[in-house]
Order: sequence, then structure tokens, then C-alpha cells
Amino acid sequence: MIIKVYEERKSLGQAAASHAAISLRNAVHGCGRARIIAATGASQFEFLDVLTGTPEIDWSRVEMFHLDEYIGLPISHPASFRKYLLDRLINKAGITKYHLLEGDGDVPEIVRSIGRELKAAPIDIAFVGIGENGHLAFNDPPADFQTEEPYLIVSLDEACRQQQVTEGWFTHVSQVPRKAISMSVRQILKAKEIIAVVPDARKASAVKACFEGEISPLAPGSILRTHPNTTVFLDKYSAALLSPKTRDKLTQ
Repeated sequence: MIIKVYEERKSLGQAAASHAAISLRNAVHGCGRARIIAATGASQFEFLDVLTGTPEIDWSRVEMFHLDEYIGLPISHPASFRKYLLDRLINKAGITKYHLLEGDGDVPEIVRSIGRELKAAPIDIAFVGIGENGHLAFNDPPADFQTEEPYLIVSLDEACRQQQVTEGWFTHVSQVPRKAISMSVRQILKAKEIIAVVPDARKASAVKACFEGEISPLAPGSILRTHPNTTVFLDKYSAALLSPKTRDKLTQ
């Protein structure tokens, strides 16, 4: 795993997008297509804004899978991850083949059907973030590190639900759904490459736990350290609690 630290969110987003664009072009050139997993949330704003404006990516050859979604939330809600992906990635880039998780539909059937599509061929790149509680997708601690199911129906813990309020998606924690669909940890790890975009001081404790503590279901993002081709993009604020020993090893 490689960790890179940048001065602030904008430069982090630019660097991560540049890296992702090269990986996308290489996948399309090598295989004729790129299959990707896309994350959402405030942490991905700058990254997706730059990536979708990057030239010479043949988005018509990109197939996108949805990382996670609330159960029971309509696509019209501002916090809907389907709405987020349509507005910030799919429509801006011109992706024509995508698989969205309809959390207000027949959830067990959606989990089965999109899971089958997901497992049909290898995933080239997974774009992910890490939550304030260390979650990876909506796999809150203690995360299931064992299941091979591609998608899970999960319960969201209070720290995760409060984060959604802090980021402005909801006005009160009582409005945040208690359940969600999430890609499993082991499914994420099956991607050939993982790009993690993790800015902001709010993530500093999680970053320290995931990258300096034990690899543990109690710090779900720590599992990224077991993947052979992961790059983590931090800003100086999210990296602030890392020890000098760790920071000395970082690629800047």
C-alpha cells in the first residue's frame, strides 16, 4: 500500500484524479473496457470533479458499479447516493453502462441481481473512502471480513449516521436511515486496484487507527493494507495524527 499526502483537498483531488485517469486509460487500452466501483460522500467531491473533466478517457467503455446505498431513501432525496452518482459522475462523464442500487426497491432481489453482474468479470479499479469510524463502504465496525457475498444488508452505527448529519446530507440523525446496502469488504478487495480518497481533519483518528493500528474489523479500512495495489490519498489534515515514523515513509 502506498500513502500520499497533499497540502489540502484540492491538490489531493487533482492528484488522485490524475492517477485514476491513467489507470482507467490503461484498463480500456488493455482490455477494451474498464469496470469500476464508485464511492460517494463529501470526501469525493474534488476528486470526481477533476476526474470527470479529464480529457482522453473513453467513458463509453467504462462500466460502473455502485458501492453502497441507504435502504428506503428515494432517489429524489438530496442524500441519495444514486442521485449523487448520476449528478457528479454518470451524467457528467457520459457513462452509459452502470448498475445503481435501488434502496427503495426490492432490496433482496437488487442485492442478488447486481451481485451477479458484479461477479461476472474482474473489477479493474475501486474508488473508495474511509469514514470517521473507519468504515469501508457502509461496513461499520466490527466489519465482516469473512463473507464472500458481493453485497450485504447492513445496520448503520450511530457514528456513521452522525457523520451524514455533519456533512450536511440530513438535518438530524433521526432522519438518517438505519439500514443500507453495502458492497462487502472481500468484494472490494477483489478489485485489481484500489484508490482511496480520504481528506479532512474529521478523518484523522480513523486514518491513524486504520494505518497504524492492527488490521482489524474494528477499523474496517485497515484491511486495505492487505491489498497489493492500493494507493491512499490524504491531505495534511487527515494525516495529522500519523506518527513521524509513518509520515517519514510516505510518498509526497
